[in-house]
Order: sequence, then C-alpha cells, then structure tokens
Amino acid sequence: MEQFVLLGRIGEGAHGVVFRAKDRRSGELVALKKVPLRRPEDGIPPQTLREIKALREMDEHPNVIRLRGVFAQGPAVVLALELLVGDLGGLLRATPTPLSPPRVRALLTMTLRGLRHVHGQHLLHRDLKPANLLLDGAGRLKLADFGLSRVLGTPPGRPYSHQVATRWYRAPELLYGARSYDEGVDLW
Repeated sequence: MEQFVLLGRIGEGAHGVVFRAKDRRSGELVALKKVPLRRPEDGIPPQTLREIKALREMDEHPNVIRLRGVFAQGPAVVLALELLVGDLGGLLRATPTPLSPPRVRALLTMTLRGLRHVHGQHLLHRDLKPANLLLDGAGRLKLADFGLSRVLGTPPGRPYSHQVATRWYRAPELLYGARSYDEGVDLW
C-alpha cells in the first residue's frame, strides 16, 4: 500500500471497501478494492480469486474495467483497478428526466460490446446490474465486478449455481433454478 496515497473512500460492498488512491510512481489515479480475509487460514475468498483470475486473463477492452495489480496488505488482499467516476445506477438516480434515446443506445452499445468481449473470452459475468456498469469521465461504460464470473462450459457436466446475480436482476432461468445456462443470463 505504500506505493499509493489514499485520497478517500469511494464505497463499500458486500466483500470489501473501495478507496480512491494515487500511485506515487506514475501519478495515476486508481481504485483500490480492499477485501479483508476474515479467516486468513482459509486463504483468499473464492469470489475474489474468480475476479482476479477473470480480469488477469481478459484481453484489454475499452468496455471492461482494467486490473492494474493485486497485492497483500496484512490480513487483506487489494485489487488496484482503473478508477472510474460513477455507475449507471448513480447516473439514472441523478438525472431528473429520462435519458435521451441516443444516450440509451450509446450505453446499451457499450454494454453489449463489453459483453461480447467477455463472452469471447469464454466467461459469463453473472452479476450485471447498474452498480456494476461503471462510467469514466468521458461517459464511456465499462463492465466491472467479476466476482461471480465463471468460465463458460467447463468442466463438462458440472452444473452451474442458480444462486448468482443480484435477485432483482436475475434472468428467469436462474429464478427457476436452472443449473445449466449460457450467455443469455448476462443478456437478460
């Protein structure tokens, strides 16, 4: 953590706290997602490992958040991520009128381009919702939070969990308990 100067807290999720920070060497602003290891003897939580693995193996894409690095800090693991200014949910709450059709089309196009890339990497995101669709200062949308992601189709015959995605955003097949599904759960 000594490589970074903490500039403030961005937010807190179910699995950790996110800070705004500045890299002392490059001067770049980043988001630091600090995930506490509640039982260090059990190692890094599977959800955090999935997110790290997915982002490390993902080819860079303009509509997918970039992982800058991962490091340990005491009984926690920290993910250094590209810093983005907000999320789609915040944009929708802050806008007093509905978004214009061209803006909706642009946001949908960026979401689908990001998903096409993720699916092309043989991954399912499995937790798309407005809070996981982040925006940069220029209004570009990027998919984030890959903690529930899963490699598509492997290992053969192993059923998927239907207990993924935030309940209000689950595809119908997940709500009905499907143990076998495809990219459609991300498109719902």
